[in-house]
This record gives sequence, structure tokens and C-alpha cells, in this order.
Amino acid sequence: MHDAIALAAREVSKRYGPVTALDRVSLEVRRGECVALIGESGSGKTTLLRCFNRLTDPDSGAVAVDGQDAATMDPVALRRRVGYVPQEGGLLPHWRVRRNVALVPWLRGLPDAPALADHALGLVGLEPAEIAERWPRELSGGQRQRVAVARALAAGPDIVLLDEPFGALDAITRADLQGTFLELQRDLALTTLLVTHDLAEAFLLADRVAVMHLGRVEQMAPPAELRAAPGTPYVRALLARARVVA
Repeated sequence: MHDAIALAAREVSKRYGPVTALDRVSLEVRRGECVALIGESGSGKTTLLRCFNRLTDPDSGAVAVDGQDAATMDPVALRRRVGYVPQEGGLLPHWRVRRNVALVPWLRGLPDAPALADHALGLVGLEPAEIAERWPRELSGGQRQRVAVARALAAGPDIVLLDEPFGALDAITRADLQGTFLELQRDLALTTLLVTHDLAEAFLLADRVAVMHLGRVEQMAPPAELRAAPGTPYVRALLARARVVA
């Protein structure tokens, strides 16, 4: 892992009417690192994640991707460059699997987008010959999420944003996909920002965990440090509720 900063938020705030989604949030993700955003619904996790591909623009503060101010970047080009797995995967139901996965390579004009799609399917443990021509509706939930991850990886991004990618899956399928993700993280040296409401998942997958509450980062630390020295009463209560003890 290098010390170069791949993603940075500086004093980022965002309001939706009377609701403060983000309140002067600052956060850095180093190149090759996985950072998990953990917190209850409404804590600002998804809003912060979406600032990094400009699906959301902050009201104040600055967001940088690879050292460049995201506000100066073309949002379409940024989204094609940064891998993204939304909640529920977001596959296009009227496109077959290979076409879904080939979308970003095709949009970027990369040579042989179908071959890149097949390679990405292989990375997530799916056999292209068996699955590429199937419709999303013909897949299990776990298979659909693997296809969604493959689509995020097909154009070879080094930064990936994942918004509760395994949240809707049963426990066995979820554990299987978490294992696949750990292998991908290691083999591809991905820089990853992961939103999850599951503290055990955050501790398993992330190098550092940022606990969010009411639009602010309460504490950000490696899992072992968070477990050993919760920095605020909220973090301590969250750990206790999740039955994570020092």
C-alpha cells in the first residue's frame, strides 16, 4: 500500500432541505486501501460515497479524486473512470449479462469490450460460457451481485465505490461474496470505498473503518484500534450493539 491519497473529502457539507446529510466531513482513502463507511440509515454514508463520482455535489467543501478537484471534472467521464456498484446492483434488465458488464468499456471506446466483460466475469467467479447470454432475471441474487461487481471492474478502474453491495443477500451467499471481494482487493490492489451497515463486514473487509453519525465522522481507525479504543460514546454503543467487544 502506498501513501498516495486516492480519494479525499475536505470539510464537505450537504443539505437536503432542512436535513443535514453531511456536516463538514473530512476523510482520506489511500491508494490500494479499503475504507468502510459504517453507520445507521441517515448517517450520510451513501451521500458521501456519491460525492466521489459526482452523483451528488456537495454544497460546500471539496472532493478530490487522484488529487484532482472533482468539481472541475466532467461527471460523465469521472463515472466511467471510477467503478461503482449501487445498492441492488443496478443491472439493466433488458440487457443480457455480457452486454451489462461490457457497458463501461464500450462507452469508453476500449477495444473488444465483450472480451473485457468476459474477463471481469471470470474475476468474480462466474463462467462466461454459462452466464454471459442469460438475462439478469434468470440469475440468483448472489449471481446478480457478482455481475454488478464485474461490471464495475470491466474497464480496469483502480478506484471502486460500493454501496452496500452484499446487503440484500442471505448469510451464506454474502460470506461467499465477501471472500471473493477480499481476493479481488488483494489481487488487483483496488482502492475501495465501501458503504455497509454491518460492522462485522466492515471489520472483515476494510483496512480502516469510518463510523458516521448524523452526517459526521465520529471516528476513523483500523478495526483493531476501533475495537480496542472506541473514541466516542456513540462508537462504543455501536460496537456494543454489534456485539463487538474489546
